[in-house]
Amino acid sequence: MNKSTLKSIWAVVAGVLFIVVVTTLVDIVLHVVHVFPPMNQPIDNGLSLLATSYRIVISIAGAYLTARLAPDRPMRHALLLGCVGVVLGLVGAVATWNLGLGPRWYPVALVVLAVPQCWAGGRLYEMKLRARTA
Repeated sequence: MNKSTLKSIWAVVAGVLFIVVVTTLVDIVLHVVHVFPPMNQPIDNGLSLLATSYRIVISIAGAYLTARLAPDRPMRHALLLGCVGVVLGLVGAVATWNLGLGPRWYPVALVVLAVPQCWAGGRLYEMKLRARTA
């Protein structure tokens, strides 16, 4: 593999790692401070909306990071991250569908939002890049 390909792979992997690590840390903190119920208990619609909200922000930041690390075509890399998010979200939805962990709209929302939020992160990076070069 050439250097550019390795940088492309790293850009997407870094975005995935950022999103997974940060959302997991926020989840843990919200359990520890008793905003979320204990890990083995389901969350309700309101808490699912809270989780969706911070996941959107974190995912936009992860896509921004991916776009920033990309050797070229930052939006393409951000959208590739979104596609990875769709696949991981589908796997998560299938694995947890009948476990009663929360409302069924929640995993569906994570899948549906994966590409748009990564587009937003890539777009933010492109706007910053354009402003810097102007």
